[in-house]
Amino acid sequence: MKLPNGPQTPGLVQMLQWIVSPMSFMETCAKRYGDIFTLQLNSPVVFVSNPQALQQILSSDTKEFEAPNDWNTPFEPMLGKHSVMTLTGEAHRRQRQLLLPPFHGDRMRTYGQVIGDITEQIISQWQVDKPFDVRSAVQVITLRVMMQAVFGLYEGSRAQELEKLLVAMLENRSALQVVILYFPALQQDLGPLTSWGTFLRRREQVNQLLYAQIQEHREHPDPSRTDILSLLMTATDEAGESMTDVELRDELMTLLVAGHETTATALAWALYWIHKLPEVRQKLLEELDTLGDNPDPSAIFKLPYLNAVCCETLRIYPVGMLTFPRVVRTPVSLSGFELEPGTVLLGSIYLTHQREDLYPEPKQFKPERFLERQFSPYEFLPFGGGARRCIGMAFAQFEMKVVLAKILSQLELELIDNGDVRPKRRGLVTGPDRSIQLVVKNQRFVKSQIFASIPS
Repeated sequence: MKLPNGPQTPGLVQMLQWIVSPMSFMETCAKRYGDIFTLQLNSPVVFVSNPQALQQILSSDTKEFEAPNDWNTPFEPMLGKHSVMTLTGEAHRRQRQLLLPPFHGDRMRTYGQVIGDITEQIISQWQVDKPFDVRSAVQVITLRVMMQAVFGLYEGSRAQELEKLLVAMLENRSALQVVILYFPALQQDLGPLTSWGTFLRRREQVNQLLYAQIQEHREHPDPSRTDILSLLMTATDEAGESMTDVELRDELMTLLVAGHETTATALAWALYWIHKLPEVRQKLLEELDTLGDNPDPSAIFKLPYLNAVCCETLRIYPVGMLTFPRVVRTPVSLSGFELEPGTVLLGSIYLTHQREDLYPEPKQFKPERFLERQFSPYEFLPFGGGARRCIGMAFAQFEMKVVLAKILSQLELELIDNGDVRPKRRGLVTGPDRSIQLVVKNQRFVKSQIFASIPS
């Protein structure tokens, strides 16, 4: 079977390059081989970044292509075998349908006040002239938002312990841990002092807390509750079956981990670019000030320049580098290549977002490009695409906008170091290659607040 061209170095070398520096490895290959190439990652994998080819792959999920059964295993140790992110086929479709109701547009709007209140509570603790790590600071916000949205709580000993354990599990993202995720044979418990042993013990503690919360919800059902766990427990599939405790645990873990860490990273990038580029910050503040003090979250969501800033943040360094894998089901022609059944394909979100023909000067942060034209779902796809597009996409976009609006409207911030920050691998996703440090210079008041404080 003839596959698209790719590096001729040994597969192990390619795998190590992929683990250590995936973005630069993909860019090097794209420059040499074009927008479709093959890497040897345990087995051959075809990378695709052409929008037309991506449309063919992502819009044909059940015809020419399907999700392979064994390619999402790196997510299993953290999320479980029953997560919507690790399942395939009919099981995936069922779980996705069960998860949809909490993320319906009308339902999400009820979370707007929660997002705003938590953001104000956290940023009120940031001290003037005391530098802080942006990603860690906003991660506190996004984790508490998810705790409130998922469980209806973010206070109490169980919530605090769960929060502490999740942060600890996610912080240690060494290259060795990534290697272990890609090579399951290395996942051996060699004691609590080893990296994998520590992970397993923390995971068990998290499991105990999650199962205790599930049990509490079962023992004290309340039809008036709107938290996601309550909604998931009442959801049934086409056969009238509801989720088991194990399925609930895996979906809760997916929401808590994927639902807060990725948004925190995106917010950190957004705050970096906004404060690195004064003209972007100025335009954003002018737009936010038109809403006055204490604007409604739905009004924030509709702001065009804020939307453009969020889109450009997700474009330039997407948190997720790739779409979920697909495997060829029947012989198919893709970008001039005849691919046989069994060929594994990965859509490169990162490379698609770096295409000069779509995004001139792709390394430059230019929100205006999202005001000047509309991109197709196969040209701009920070949340993936097709049947496996991120189910929390709208929630994440809503949260990004409300959190940014609250922070920028209330605080004058400044970068400690205006030097460049680049993306690097962070576990199975990406993040900044160094700490982004901000400092609060002053409280900020919009004009309506200033006028209101002047005696008549």
